[in-house]
Order: sequence, then C-alpha cells, then structure tokens
Amino acid sequence: MTIGAAQPNDNVPIVLVIDDCVDVHRLLAARLRNEALELVCETSGEAGIERVHQIEPSLVLLDLDMPGMDGFEVLRRLKDETSTSDVPVIVLSGMQSPSDKVTAFDLGAVDYITKPFDLMELRVRIRSALKMRHLIQMLAQRAQIDGLTGLWNRAHFDERWADETKRAERSGSPLSLAVFDLDHFKQVNDTYGHPAGDTVLQGVARLIQNIARQADIACRYGGEEFAIIMPDTTPEHAINLCERIRVAIIEADWHGKPGQRITISAGVAGSTGQTSIGRAEWIEVADRNLYRSKSEGRNRASMTDVGSKGPRLADAG
Repeated sequence: MTIGAAQPNDNVPIVLVIDDCVDVHRLLAARLRNEALELVCETSGEAGIERVHQIEPSLVLLDLDMPGMDGFEVLRRLKDETSTSDVPVIVLSGMQSPSDKVTAFDLGAVDYITKPFDLMELRVRIRSALKMRHLIQMLAQRAQIDGLTGLWNRAHFDERWADETKRAERSGSPLSLAVFDLDHFKQVNDTYGHPAGDTVLQGVARLIQNIARQADIACRYGGEEFAIIMPDTTPEHAINLCERIRVAIIEADWHGKPGQRITISAGVAGSTGQTSIGRAEWIEVADRNLYRSKSEGRNRASMTDVGSKGPRLADAG
C-alpha cells in the first residue's frame, strides 16, 4: 500500500511504515497528512525490506509483531546491510516488555513507541528523527566535498565508483570514467605562486561542473587531477564531453592575463554494456589513456572501449 507516489531522491522525506495492520496505515495517513513527508506502507517484513531498497526512505516506522518475518528480523537485516544501515528506524509496537525494548535498541532502533500511541507525540518524534537524519546527511556530505574546489573528494569518488560499477554489472548498462590532469601545472605554481594555482584549480572545477551533466559525478581526484564518473554513458559520448571541457579550459582567461593559457589532458575508459574487467582495472585503463594523452603532446583526450567485444582505442584533440 502506497500513500502518494514516492520516488527516490525526492526533496520531501519518505517515511516507510512496515506494519501488518492496514488500520494503522490508514490512521497514520490521516493524522500525518499535514506533515512535510510522503508516507509509504507495506504489510510484511519481506515487502518492507524490498521497498527500503527501492525508495531509500528517510525513516522507517516498524512494527515488531508480524507474521512471517517479524520486526526484529527486519531491523537486524536493515542494520546488517551497508546500503541500509544508516536508515533510522522507529519501532511502533504493542510489545511493551523491557526486554523487547532493549533488544530493539541493541539492534539499532533510534526510538521505541508503544501502541496505542499518542499521535501528537508520534509527530514530534518523527520530526525529530527526520531532522537528525538531515543533519547527519549534511555532515556526511560535507566530509566528502573537497574544500578548495567544491567538487566531490576522493573518498566520495571511491564510494560512488564502487556503486556505479556494481550497478553496471547488474544491469549491463553503459558506464564511462574520465580522469584529467592539468598540463604543466607546476609551472603555474612556480611562475605565479600557489594562490594563483589554487585559483586555476577552482576555475577548472567550475568549468567541469558547468559542462558535466546532472547525472555525472565530478570529483577532485587529487592534486591537479580530476575525475568524472558517467553512468549510462557510452565511451563515445564520454570523450565528447571531455572534448567540451578541454576546449572550454583552453579558451578561459586566468587572473585577467589574456596571454596565459591552461590546458588539460584526459583519459577515458568506457563500456557500452557488459565488460569483464574489475573496477580497479577501469581506473588503470583510464590512467593509461591519460599517460598516452600526455606522451602524445598533451592537451588531448584518449579513450578505450573496455566492453566485452574487446578494447578499442581512440583519441581526440
């Protein structure tokens, strides 16, 4: 049972109710209709876990006494899996013994409310849990943002790269990775000083961010290196995007010095579908193509299709 049309990553937080009592679903839908949230309901533990993976809720309201998979097992499975362990769970149950409450908290519940519950108290606790979730997400996000450029940092790259390669392996969808390195960047620092170099890095990051599409994950990989993860993107489309970035950087003015030109080299690894290489090999291929671009004169992009039909080289610039 779904109240509304919940979709992942909506701005409105999604609250998932896992309770075998449909009357509880109706009551919550009526009493929470004025809250800034979207309510989704399931009547079994198995369906609830499946829905958690589908919609990535901001909060779960969980009954303990359900036929089949009970709430304790649902809670245990959610907290044992990395992708769902951070989802806060409020237990909403008629089980009132101290041992049940202790077990629920030990398994990772953030709150425990006994039935029959006071609806005003429930609203306050839901708001508190959602606010805490939002604050934790903000802190986690800030920890994964590069302080100089505002792009995602290496830790975020590693996390998202693992996620996207797994997704591509499951679905057989296209995936591409581009790595960039500024050409002769040491000369910029030596000639104009490190503050000027920092300004260049910030400017390059802005250009990358402006040209990359919304689904792309642009990161500062380290030093003067950048990387873009491009889900659902063929190698040909990826190298075209790299070309747009390369040309934009050539045409940019830096520090009001029209004579100063910055160039960038890129290496791309991509696949139109299934591939047999692992995620570390993807990065190795992209790095090799970056070195190829450097050795062939810099200011260019080189690409390899790592699809199951075998690697195919190309370059641009």
